[in-house]
Amino acid sequence: MEFGILFTSHPNHATEPYPHRAVHARVTAEIQAADRLGYDTAWVAEHHFSNQYGIMPDVFTYMGYLAAQTSRIRLGTAVVTVPLYDPIRVVENMAFVDILSGGRVVLGLGSGYRPYEFEGFGRDFDARRDVQEEAIDLILELLHTRRVRHSGRHFRSVIDGDYEIFPVSEQQPHPPLFMAGATDRSLTYAARHGFGLMLSTLPSADTLAKQIALYRSHLTEAPPPLAQNPAAGKVDIARWVYVADTDAATRRDTEQGIVRHISHFMGAGTAGYLGNVSEKNRVEGLNYDDLAASTLLHGSPATVIAKLRELRHKTGLTSLLLHYPPYYGHDKAMASLRLFAEKVMPELRPPASRSAVA
Repeated sequence: MEFGILFTSHPNHATEPYPHRAVHARVTAEIQAADRLGYDTAWVAEHHFSNQYGIMPDVFTYMGYLAAQTSRIRLGTAVVTVPLYDPIRVVENMAFVDILSGGRVVLGLGSGYRPYEFEGFGRDFDARRDVQEEAIDLILELLHTRRVRHSGRHFRSVIDGDYEIFPVSEQQPHPPLFMAGATDRSLTYAARHGFGLMLSTLPSADTLAKQIALYRSHLTEAPPPLAQNPAAGKVDIARWVYVADTDAATRRDTEQGIVRHISHFMGAGTAGYLGNVSEKNRVEGLNYDDLAASTLLHGSPATVIAKLRELRHKTGLTSLLLHYPPYYGHDKAMASLRLFAEKVMPELRPPASRSAVA
């Protein structure tokens, strides 16, 4: 099993007051610590227009900066919101950052789930999946042929003859490609196009197992060269993770913050998306005990190891994506990441792949 961390650049209003510039130094320090601690991937998320969640607006700019601030950790996008992008620039920027980082880029793509972000950019939220699928077809063609003649409903591009896409990524045939999904449409699309799968923090293990089974049932439908994606068949599950010396200390540190954080995802600002693609669909009644039983990896090292083994048994995940809100404070978040790296990761990795903890 591999281990990544999702960094959303979500400001803690108590310690990073408006206009929240300090959040970026704090998140960068946490990514540098993850690099030293032996985590496999730092996944960065971009969001727009609301300080109730992340305020980092450009994954490629940030990863280009992080390439010089880290030495070994892979740098992933979680995600590029494809309908808000020009697909040509996605291919160019991905390749450029892959070169700058020495071949450490992982590309995660998704359709988006926050209507206000689409409104801000003047894009049609309801058409986002159609836009994404056309854009991904264009992205994949460029990655494999470096030229394209495309005239579709949403995009037009001619790169042909004496012209081709530059630069060329260090990783070949291209960096690992993942797609965030949860609906039947996105799960089958991801499989048929050879993507690795990224799954949400909110669904229970039983819900995740059903989603993964559907994805894996269509993997053989990916034609060459799409099936040659280095990430094809891999499943990366996001979970809210926090480790302390005891279960009681974990609850004391996190209960108020995690319930507040998850309640945000059930509201109108996210179109209720995470609730719609899980078994949870109401803010009312959310409580720590139910969340701990179904979706949180919170507790002592022994508790988290047991929960993670159960999750792996039920789902067959290949990678865990750790996530946590900013409300616990930087020091406690860092202590949790270190304890997870020192006590949990070695129990879930085969000996040959265990990284030394700095």
